[in-house]
Amino acid sequence: MSNSISQPTLYVDLDGTVIKTDLLFESLLLLLKKNVFMLFIVPLWLMRGRANLKHQLATRVELPVALLPLNPEFIRFLEGEVERGRNIVLISASSQLLVRKVSEHLGLFIDAMGSDPDHNLKARNKVTRILQLDPAGEFLYAGNSADDIPVWAECNEAILVNCPKALASQVPHENIQHFDAPQSTVRKFCQAMRPHQWLKNALVFLPLILSHQVNEPGLLLQACIAFLSFSLVASSVYLLNDMLDLNSDRQHPTKQNRPFAAGDLSLAYGFLGAPLLFLLGFGVALLLPAPFLPVLLGYWLLTTLYSFLLKGLYLIDVLTLAALYTWRIVAGSAAIAVVTTNYLLAFSFFLFLGLAMVKRYTEFLNLRSEGKTTVQGRGYDVAQLRTLAAIGVASSLIAVAVFAFYINAPATTQLYSSPIVLWAICPLMVYLLWRIWSLAREGKLDEDPVLFALTDRRSQLIAALCGLLIWLAI
Repeated sequence: MSNSISQPTLYVDLDGTVIKTDLLFESLLLLLKKNVFMLFIVPLWLMRGRANLKHQLATRVELPVALLPLNPEFIRFLEGEVERGRNIVLISASSQLLVRKVSEHLGLFIDAMGSDPDHNLKARNKVTRILQLDPAGEFLYAGNSADDIPVWAECNEAILVNCPKALASQVPHENIQHFDAPQSTVRKFCQAMRPHQWLKNALVFLPLILSHQVNEPGLLLQACIAFLSFSLVASSVYLLNDMLDLNSDRQHPTKQNRPFAAGDLSLAYGFLGAPLLFLLGFGVALLLPAPFLPVLLGYWLLTTLYSFLLKGLYLIDVLTLAALYTWRIVAGSAAIAVVTTNYLLAFSFFLFLGLAMVKRYTEFLNLRSEGKTTVQGRGYDVAQLRTLAAIGVASSLIAVAVFAFYINAPATTQLYSSPIVLWAICPLMVYLLWRIWSLAREGKLDEDPVLFALTDRRSQLIAALCGLLIWLAI
């Protein structure tokens, strides 16, 4: 390797600098998605050093380098430097195997080097390697972490990419360039928690409402605690799910903007945040009656199983989603120690099965409009659109029929002074579900019909009318 006389060589870090993400975490997620039980082997590899861990992971996964999120401003800078004739070398603490794959894909570097099984090319080790190549110390270096400070201390010019202000103030250099300012970690972490999805957990209040005990302050408080507990545990699974779905999300027109998929939030926050939210959710649940805990644990186990396995199975995935919605109602019953009727459980299951079918139908209708037939990680293709629509419409109609049976049930007639008023809810539900399916067929529906129903004005009006009718029936 020979440096240009007029331009010192630019040495460039990979993780967080060229790409927004970290290949160690990306590789670990790919391994766990392939076989979750490898989690027990990883500590044994780590005991022999981080370099060995990186090598073991790199030899066992196929990293889709073309999907890795890049720092766009810095990439444009590198392309300009290549045009001006500067030699650029990719040097990273990631495994040599993966570093070379990324280098070959981008085609910007004259050489690429990374950690081998015995040596972790990081901090002082990286400085030593660079000075072996450039003994005079005439070089530029681009990085993004505190581990790069020893390298910046030796270079002619420091280039900071995606670097926090607190770290930038520690760089021992006057000649500094900045690229790709980092996103707010707090804001992106809150976004990854998907607080808008907490609206679904409002189903835990349904048993309290239908048992006509909303005016009981103690029970209302218990339902609120159940809502908070369920939301925290749900967010822990959302973090896990988004980490496991990185590659499929990066190929999705809207999901590619999720914090982990876009590289705007470090995967380290997912590895720490998911268990922390899980523990916090169960800690809050200790304030509720004992039967609530196994219900919450069952919800977490099923959602985790869904993230690892069930979401890729044809029809099993939508059945699981419907069951999870219904599980929220069971949790609400456990939180206030009331018995949920089979009518309510059946109604919920078929209603949300229909909405889950709408979700899949919309996803694959959008897929067809993009000229694609399948999506990674899903057990469907666009040829099954008719089947999805048929099952979804049938499930929606069954839900309305179950509600009609509920109105005539002896327990219902005893609970309401004017149960006949409840019949007016049936045509409202039929209209709402018909509208959702019509918009889906026209390609005008968001891919989450539940959130659509919660935010759409007509849907809100229908929900308000249904609430009024229930009140009048009491």
